[in-house]
Amino acid sequence: MSSKNRRHTKDYKKTCDSFMTHNRQTPPTPWSASLLRRDLNARAQHLAINSGLPHDQTTGTEPSILFGHEEQAKQSRHGNFHPASYAAICANPAWSRRLTKAHTAHRRVRATADWQWMELDCANSSDALLMNIFCHPAVFSNCHLNPAVANLLGVPSDTQPNFGVHPGVPLKRFPARRNKTTRPTKQQAISSALFSDISLSAPSSQIEEEHHLKDRTEIDLQLGALFIEAKLTESNFQTASPRLIERYRDLETIFAVERLPSKIMTTPTQPSAEDFSDLEEPSPNLLPPTVSARSRTVIQGYQLIRNVLAAFASDASFCVLCDARRRDLIAIWYSILSAVHYPSFAWRLKLLTWQELTSSLPEDLQQFLEAKYGILPA
Repeated sequence: MSSKNRRHTKDYKKTCDSFMTHNRQTPPTPWSASLLRRDLNARAQHLAINSGLPHDQTTGTEPSILFGHEEQAKQSRHGNFHPASYAAICANPAWSRRLTKAHTAHRRVRATADWQWMELDCANSSDALLMNIFCHPAVFSNCHLNPAVANLLGVPSDTQPNFGVHPGVPLKRFPARRNKTTRPTKQQAISSALFSDISLSAPSSQIEEEHHLKDRTEIDLQLGALFIEAKLTESNFQTASPRLIERYRDLETIFAVERLPSKIMTTPTQPSAEDFSDLEEPSPNLLPPTVSARSRTVIQGYQLIRNVLAAFASDASFCVLCDARRRDLIAIWYSILSAVHYPSFAWRLKLLTWQELTSSLPEDLQQFLEAKYGILPA
């Protein structure tokens, strides 16, 4: 690592020392998504101000810190990334494309920044944390993973990180619709005679493909035959209606469906989308007396179910990587895992915390993760 990178890393540690000294008291456990977001944004704001990093802040009751890219004479920097990791990201075209991924909330969350902020600009982005680690030269360089990290994850050391891959999740095969047969018109008959080598019917391979449809899901990180889903301050793993879950071909093969975690949600209006991840469960006392509340059962951990099925279809393993402070997310993962009744596949499903992973990382990266995220080696 260059002397400039070392200096930037020390700056991260130095500027956060006072903040960490005054925040040694352990918050109530378990940490909620909101509590962790507030902690990370307080750390980010302290870091940005004391290091002179370009940043902005969204409006609202829980504002988020957004970091910007800064061009310097010798080396550019970004407050959301370890300097060595950011240099490696910028030097890799496949990795740098992730920096241009627009945040899903950038149109509805106001900020005063004069740049269009991206998902990886957000201080509590789990994807940014993931790339901070796996793009660091001491973790991956010369086409090889750090042996300690590779052993911990159970992958070969020559495995290369691929971020944001989209494997398919096979859907159930439905019978083909019976179309009403119609007698061809005179013009169609003439065209058929003139161009007899062109079939008017769809190729059998195309018809076959239509009945083997796949739903696409996104995997945060692929390491060979290992799919990794990274979580940090996300509220949950999304919920979905049973009808949406039942579309998947291998659902009953992998899961005892009746054991999947579910809950009854009551809302005053019927949402238009099948994904209820952003829908908060309201208190019955807060519903207006004139509103007729509707109840429905939803399956929890929809994102996990989909990714587990994607791993099965790809003959891969699946790992949830989350913060040890988020016991709520860990509990949801274990409730999904307990519903798996395919023994030869269950051993491929695992959980790893950022804290456990940090114990295998180089010292300068450990210091960065402690200062910016409050993540300490387990």
